[in-house]
Amino acid sequence: MDIEKIYRDANALLEGHFILSSGNHSNRYLQSAKVLEEPKRAEILTSALAQEIKDSGIEVDTVCSPALGGILAGYELARALGVRSIFVERKNGSMQLRRGFKINKGEKIVICEDIITTGGSAMEASKVVEELGGKVVAFASLANRGFCKRENSNIERQKECKLPKDVPFFALTDFQFEMFAPDECPMCKAGSRAIKPGSRDS
Repeated sequence: MDIEKIYRDANALLEGHFILSSGNHSNRYLQSAKVLEEPKRAEILTSALAQEIKDSGIEVDTVCSPALGGILAGYELARALGVRSIFVERKNGSMQLRRGFKINKGEKIVICEDIITTGGSAMEASKVVEELGGKVVAFASLANRGFCKRENSNIERQKECKLPKDVPFFALTDFQFEMFAPDECPMCKAGSRAIKPGSRDS
């Protein structure tokens, strides 16, 4: 499956001059909300991701996602795995499990995002799960931005990665983009103006 082509065809792999959530600049940007807006396409992608998890032999009871970006990917992954789907959400600056969701002691949980960059939000979700007695057995996302090493990939783990080394991370592909500090950005120096297309402060 050509994941990059699927993203391009969905207008989810953008090219231009962008401000990332980190504040750095890049000439490419992933907008997974676009790739998930077609339910059939979401089903195809998450079924492939679910198959990787099944092939690993990991037992899963539940998929938990950080709101808002991970909810659709997490729900579809849970459906493909035949397990329940829950999510954590930010309130008063911290991730919390709300809306009547419960986690049983020892429950085996996959943390799922649409995209994992450094894994910061995934780790916040993981902390909530473990504090409530659950066990995080894997991390998963449709796309990996290349800072963390996923299963079945040759890319090296970068120092920015926050995911634990002893828990497997599954994703469909790696997207490694050039990034520049704002004062070193060649596009800015050429007179281009950066835009912020993401879900945070946009």
